[in-house]
Amino acid sequence: MKNGWQTKKVSEIAKHSLGKMLDKAKNKGEPKPYLRNLNVRWFDFDLSDVLEMRFLPEEAARYTAVKGDVLICEGGYPGRAAIWEQDEPIYFQKALHRVRFHEPERNKWFLYYLLSKDLDGSLKSHFNGAGIQHFTGEALAQFEVPLPPLPEQQRIVGLLDAAFAGLATAKANAEKNLHNARALFESHLQSVFTQRGKGWVEKKLESLGAIRTGKRDANHQVENGPYPFYTCAFGQFRSPTFSFDGASIILPGNGANVGKVFFHDGKFEAYQRTYVVNELSQSINPRFLYYCFSANWPGWIATKQFGSATNYIVVGDLKAFPVPTPPLPVQEETVEQLESFTEETQRLATLYTRKLAALEALKKSLLHQAFTGQLSHPSHSHPILIP
Repeated sequence: MKNGWQTKKVSEIAKHSLGKMLDKAKNKGEPKPYLRNLNVRWFDFDLSDVLEMRFLPEEAARYTAVKGDVLICEGGYPGRAAIWEQDEPIYFQKALHRVRFHEPERNKWFLYYLLSKDLDGSLKSHFNGAGIQHFTGEALAQFEVPLPPLPEQQRIVGLLDAAFAGLATAKANAEKNLHNARALFESHLQSVFTQRGKGWVEKKLESLGAIRTGKRDANHQVENGPYPFYTCAFGQFRSPTFSFDGASIILPGNGANVGKVFFHDGKFEAYQRTYVVNELSQSINPRFLYYCFSANWPGWIATKQFGSATNYIVVGDLKAFPVPTPPLPVQEETVEQLESFTEETQRLATLYTRKLAALEALKKSLLHQAFTGQLSHPSHSHPILIP
């Protein structure tokens, strides 16, 4: 730690307490809006879904956060925190800690420090619970915070504010570009099957290949099997055996992933509630059929699903799935164009995904510099220039 800095426990520099227990049978008073841990995001609050609880007038001081207080999730996402910046106080539930600093200027510094510990993985060492973890009041009281002199702290927080604003802008741009790249491909894919040319005919899927279900249950998966094992969860596990070989369309048959599509060319195993379409007619290009499914299957099956709790596919609907089919040379030309488009989309997606990862790494680096005393000069503010 840098010379001149101190380390103090939260209990030494602030007062902290939990909110009110939600108990509809016992709570009395007037209904008031209150914050839950679901409302607390990092550095901000989601107030789109605020519930009400009864509070007595004499409980206001104990169970409200005022401007400048830090609210920290005790459970749910332990440690996630934000500063209440509004002039009006807000009530809060027992799932949240309210931290009120003796020196109010420490709140933003503390918030950045909590985030740094969350990002480097060390914050969880302060949690209790083997399954559902909690950041208890006792653990929070003992949580140690490095404290520079206030003027130095304010300079560093100012640098972090500027840098994080630049990072947020860069992240938003990268996410927008990633979304646009995927949306452009989806738009082009849809246009292929809606703007059909001459010679296109519509055929039922059952006339183009064999339709089978998978052979194995979930216990069949092994850690290092030689063959892929596809399930309704759309996870690709491993199998010691294979039941299918060749170009195939794989469709989850029930659950949340009904409507998704996967293509595999080679040996593989499939879960017993998945559908496999293979042994295709020579009149259909396997990749063309895959792109047809990708474009049309989600919308088609959305009108055919059954089950109030779990969606599932009826094999009769699958057999009747309409496949718009042009002559084979047109299919091959279409596939070539779509493969090229797919490759470019994947290249852009990889580029933007890497950029997002780099921004997260830079965020960690900035916080590490801040809390080791290496971010105390304006020359370190260059990250805000990231596009």
